[in-house]
Amino acid sequence: MQTNQLPLYDDSVNATGCCRRFDPLPWDDQELHFSNKPFARATTRSIFYVPLNMGSVLTRVLDKVETSGGYDNTDYVVLSRDLSLWHAEHLFATPEPLDGEEQVTLSGDFITKAFEGPYSQMGQWVKDMQALAATRGTLNADVYFFYPTCPKCAKAYGANHVIGFAKLT
Repeated sequence: MQTNQLPLYDDSVNATGCCRRFDPLPWDDQELHFSNKPFARATTRSIFYVPLNMGSVLTRVLDKVETSGGYDNTDYVVLSRDLSLWHAEHLFATPEPLDGEEQVTLSGDFITKAFEGPYSQMGQWVKDMQALAATRGTLNADVYFFYPTCPKCAKAYGANHVIGFAKLT
């Protein structure tokens, strides 16, 4: 893929009125290249990795993305990662800064893998992403996850898809 390009997020089916039905195939086994790719950054609180305010934080930032005209299904992703047992960060791809939100850039090469299943498998998915990065020569890779549907919509659609991103050195 070209630098700063993401797979298409097919948003044509939205039976829930909330999250769109997600097709993981275009996102699986991709090599992505970011060079100062802009993101809005937000953090959430957790207790032992269980998010406490994720819904309100994601709603706040996604509303700003939508109202700013920054939503683009060819450049849509929210990358999340745990920083500790108590905090997580979420990076929202956005072409323009969002009022009141921290702006950051991300650079590097990433590989992706599609997962499906309950969030209780997250520990294994992190290990799988670390192992995948290790096959490419990167030990202890930074691992992010893209959750394209909320838990309620995943249940409605009958599948909880999650896309892992491992940063290569």
